[in-house]
Amino acid sequence: MKNKSVCKACAFTGHRPSKLPWGYDEKAATCMEFKFRLRESLEYLIGKGYVDFLSGGALGFDLMAAEMVLSLREKYPWIRLIMVLPFDGQADQWSQEQRKRWLGVIEASDKVVHISHEYDKGVFFRRNHFLVENANLLLAAYDGQPGGTAGTVAYARRHGVKVLRIAPLKGVICAAG
Repeated sequence: MKNKSVCKACAFTGHRPSKLPWGYDEKAATCMEFKFRLRESLEYLIGKGYVDFLSGGALGFDLMAAEMVLSLREKYPWIRLIMVLPFDGQADQWSQEQRKRWLGVIEASDKVVHISHEYDKGVFFRRNHFLVENANLLLAAYDGQPGGTAGTVAYARRHGVKVLRIAPLKGVICAAG
């Protein structure tokens, strides 16, 4: 996709709403505090030269981080959002409200990459590998639970991609790996 030495890229990985402390309630105090820390983290990375931000487009952290990048483009117009979708119908089974939110992000993004046109059982792994392989850093909203996020963090570590962890509950942002 790009030469990592030309501009720095940050990919996102994180939990779905069912594993986040606030679930689907993004107006909860814990979520608002998390969004504040996410914004601070992204501004820090922009200050360190990160330009491209890659999101897998899933519900939960992926969409939240993508929306935050879009809001930061007003202040930092040179940053780019790249959506890396596992397959064409990613949002087909979501609620109408969720699909509308997802489509708004897709339409506002700078680039959309489709890993596959159809669903198959390995498409999410391939999407996560693409994210890691095209990033200098992985920003992970991760609390240590097993699952896709844990696998993506482990893949990044095995491939020498730095991981910056932002815990879903209030705490210190810490480098992990």
